[in-house]
Amino acid sequence: MAKTKKTIEKEEIIYSELVIDDAAYITLHNKMHSQRKPYVPRNPKLIKAFMPGSIPEIFVKKGDEVKEGQELLILEAMKMKNIIIAPFDGHIKSINVKLGDMVPKAFVLIEMK
Repeated sequence: MAKTKKTIEKEEIIYSELVIDDAAYITLHNKMHSQRKPYVPRNPKLIKAFMPGSIPEIFVKKGDEVKEGQELLILEAMKMKNIIIAPFDGHIKSINVKLGDMVPKAFVLIEMK
């Protein structure tokens, strides 16, 4: 029986310091984690499309005062009409869509102030 040798190459282990709420943690990060986009908190003033679709109706216009829960527009996706509502009381700063527009996922539909 012949013996075979296997060569196993190991990457150098690199530890990273991760600070969360003033607590420091030593952790391992692989290639996938090092190439990930940094986390950016959601801006509640930007109303974004949660999926690609079209805009069949818009209920507000620039400068309108809106109340929390008020209907802003309809995003039609996969034959479903999704009513987009105001997340808080405020004013419409800008509307970035027109009737019939096709929008990609995460497109800013309305900006509020």
